[in-house]
Amino acid sequence: MSRLTLALRVAIALLMVDSAIELAFVSSMVAWLHRTASKGFSFNHDGSTYRLAGEPIHIMTDQGHTSNGAAGTAFVIVGLGGILAFALRHLSLNKHDGRGTFARSVYYLWVSLNIPAFMLTTGALAYVFAVTNAHEGQSIDVALATSLDGSKYPLAYWTPQNWFSAVLQLDIVDARGDIESHLRVMRGWQYNLIAMFLIQLGVTILAVWEFLSWRRQATFNREEK
Repeated sequence: MSRLTLALRVAIALLMVDSAIELAFVSSMVAWLHRTASKGFSFNHDGSTYRLAGEPIHIMTDQGHTSNGAAGTAFVIVGLGGILAFALRHLSLNKHDGRGTFARSVYYLWVSLNIPAFMLTTGALAYVFAVTNAHEGQSIDVALATSLDGSKYPLAYWTPQNWFSAVLQLDIVDARGDIESHLRVMRGWQYNLIAMFLIQLGVTILAVWEFLSWRRQATFNREEK
């Protein structure tokens, strides 16, 4: 095994680990939003306690779905697909029948799919940060919140990160630690996209480089025969 091939396989393994972390973080956020946050929170204001719905009316979740899609694509197509492609490529050595052609076709397909998969991750990274930054610094109108009696907050559009950052600005009666913990998870999958982008960039470059090297070696071997 060449150093280039070894480097590519290590990079694929790192990408699979990182994309699995991304999937776990997003899944944890979604589960918490539905099971816990949806029940709402209590907060104090001017000596009285009020109920705040766990989510506003205009909650934006597309960035989580986009990140989940990018991570799933990286894990399945690039990661598991890479393992299969390399296994088939190894089995196709010195085979020039239909099985060898099929194995090489799978490998060629995997190499070509690395580019759109990387573009998806790039798009997810840009989209998530653009949307989150566009709504950064928003705050909850406390006077309005006290009048809602647990109904969903109607003003503005919110990402989960920005909504719960604003919730923490209130005098929360309980669950502050829980909110802070899950807000870190939300920030975690957001910033983990940067790591996933960098690792996948390396995988894509190495995959194309290794493919060209393998083709040159295969051509040389055929000419030697």
